[in-house]
Amino acid sequence: MRIAPLLTAAIVLFSARSAVYAQTFIVANEARIQSRIKALGLIGDTSLGIRKRVAYSTGDIAARKYITGLMQSVGLSVRVDAGGNIIGSRKGKNASLPPILLGSHTDAVPNGGIYDGDLGVIGAIECIELLNENHLVTDHPLEVVDFVDEEGGLTGSEVMIGGLTAARLGAITNGGKTIRQGIADLGGDPDQLDKAVRRKGDIEAYLELHIEQGGNLERENRDIGIVEGIVGLDSWTIEVTGTTNHAGTTPMPGRKDALVIASKLVVLVNEIALRIPGRQVATVGQINVFPGASNVIPGRAVMSLDVRDLSRQKLDSVFGLIRQTADSLAAATGTTINFIRKTAADPAMAEKKIRSLITLSADEAKLSTLSLPSGAGHDAQDMARIAPMGMIFVPSKGGISHTPEEYTSPQDMAHGATVLFHTLMKLDKN
Repeated sequence: MRIAPLLTAAIVLFSARSAVYAQTFIVANEARIQSRIKALGLIGDTSLGIRKRVAYSTGDIAARKYITGLMQSVGLSVRVDAGGNIIGSRKGKNASLPPILLGSHTDAVPNGGIYDGDLGVIGAIECIELLNENHLVTDHPLEVVDFVDEEGGLTGSEVMIGGLTAARLGAITNGGKTIRQGIADLGGDPDQLDKAVRRKGDIEAYLELHIEQGGNLERENRDIGIVEGIVGLDSWTIEVTGTTNHAGTTPMPGRKDALVIASKLVVLVNEIALRIPGRQVATVGQINVFPGASNVIPGRAVMSLDVRDLSRQKLDSVFGLIRQTADSLAAATGTTINFIRKTAADPAMAEKKIRSLITLSADEAKLSTLSLPSGAGHDAQDMARIAPMGMIFVPSKGGISHTPEEYTSPQDMAHGATVLFHTLMKLDKN
């Protein structure tokens, strides 16, 4: 069931530490959120309608200026930390308490959509608006965060948890700059990143509102996704080595065609992921063939492997089956198949208490819910390493994201911000 987009007069009761009190149920302003999302979405567009707002670009810088202005307009004290993250602060009743953080990112993939990341920042600012309009002050200080360069590898949140290495500062971003140069261009200080680091205990909790990038909410006709956690991601480079030879003179029997073997392995990876019960995924997204001539039998093929799941045990199990199958395939064909690990990111689980508060807030708003994992990476997975974390999903039409066709309705955005607000209020009193 869905609620009206503007304020309702429904009365709810919820617990505040040991006391129970009543208040008029507060609902996010749908029109305000839509207006700001549209305004932000126009920043970085070209005359051809192509979005150019990758991290550290002129479009990114302009978007950050817009967000800074919004933060200041709702009374937040705004600063840029050493990593380039924009942080807007609001005082709480008890300055000794650690802050509750809300936010996401506003950088985009090349020619991306206008909701991924943006909604989390706009939704967090909407929470501040609702506090102001209803003359409410939280016990905890609050911080609204616009993380830098999420799409390039969670750079801003990596800085905040002390995980950005000196070596990665030299990496080239989608915009052509190094991360070091990009951070400097945004007003950060890449030589003093330690000043931006937060430790365990420095943050009460982190909340993030985001569109769901998978279509589960739409298929199940649910309003709110309660994120169980962000899946772990293991990736490898797989090298298949056969024998290079002349395409016209080498008989078909006995060929050791690396591309043929790699193609068989691609199909087997897909079959393994399908036949194991669960929500795991395994993907081969790249294959490069050498020497790459039309009249030469490929002697070498290099392919990618991406495996994701919410369980480390499942990740290891799926890869173990893929590796065992590859070894059998290599033995049967007289080829070699080697696996070179690239990344091994463990799952990041949402805090059980926060998930319960999200559920309660959605129930009070008469919104239907679905518990599900996030198959995509988010800044929340980094923040989970230093603080309790919770994520709220709202539907994205067709499950589409990272494209201009990405769309979330104004009503769904308001629903998400409403649940974010009430989760924040409950978390502040628990």
